[in-house]
Amino acid sequence: MRGIKRIVDGLTYNTETATEVARWGGGGSNNDFRYFDEGLYLTKKGRWFLAGHGGAMTHYAESAGNNSWTGGCGLSPLTNQEAMENLERHGKIEALETYFADQIQEA
Repeated sequence: MRGIKRIVDGLTYNTETATEVARWGGGGSNNDFRYFDEGLYLTKKGRWFLAGHGGAMTHYAESAGNNSWTGGCGLSPLTNQEAMENLERHGKIEALETYFADQIQEA
């Protein structure tokens, strides 16, 4: 994924300096309007964020004017709970066991 850097609430989030914990995507080729590629990252100071890019029919879409859309990229800080929920949703068992072992219990 290309580097994405944003400052949110006075904090810098940067995909090039954070650890990529997991990655997922969908929609076929990157020419597909539904294509997206995103990853869950952890900063050196322990803050989680989701970053990615996608086509014109994804949540990464950006207005191109004249009621049309193009692909784009974005970044969103997450709470610990939101990070864990994203890993669960995408079936990232190894990452869950690594980063959230103290919150996982036998059923």
